[in-house]
This record gives sequence, structure tokens and C-alpha cells, in this order.
Amino acid sequence: MKKSGKALILSLSIAGSALLAPVIASAEIDITVAPPAARVEVVPAPRAGYVWAPGYWGWRGGAHVWIGGHWIAERPGWRWVPDRWEQRGDHWHYWKGHWER
Repeated sequence: MKKSGKALILSLSIAGSALLAPVIASAEIDITVAPPAARVEVVPAPRAGYVWAPGYWGWRGGAHVWIGGHWIAERPGWRWVPDRWEQRGDHWHYWKGHWER
């Protein structure tokens, strides 16, 4: 294959991956394993221009993993809705943190 052909395939592969990333990131999680109790986090002192996103139990590799809290740049007129798990019968559904008006 010519060098320009390899570059084109590489470019298309990268572009294709970029297009799929938002779909993968927004995938819903519905499991039968309840998350552990939330960990107690010490929330740092307020920081101008930022809001605190509290830690939560994520789901990675077939197990719950703790994702520590972190600062997010604020969006005036919006409020942060934290990541959370909701029980639905015998399943647990994950809701990703997001901004809401």
C-alpha cells in the first residue's frame, strides 16, 4: 500500500474513533449488583468559579470502583446534578452527573 493510502486509513480510523467516543461515554449502565455505601469525603473549602462534584461508585471492569470528588468549572444559571445509582426492581441504574437549569 502506498504511503498516502496508509495515512488515509489512519486518518479515517482516528476520525471514526472520535465519532464513537460520545456514544460509548453515554452508554447506560443497568446492573444487578448494588453499589456499596457512599464513602465519606471531606469537601474542600469553596473555590471561586467552581462547584464540587461529589465522589460516587462507578462501574468498571465488572466491579464498583470509587471515583473521588473533584472540582468542575461552574456554569452560571446551571446547577450540577451528581452521578447516582437508582434502584429499579432488582436492578441498579446509573445516572451520569450533568448540568441542569
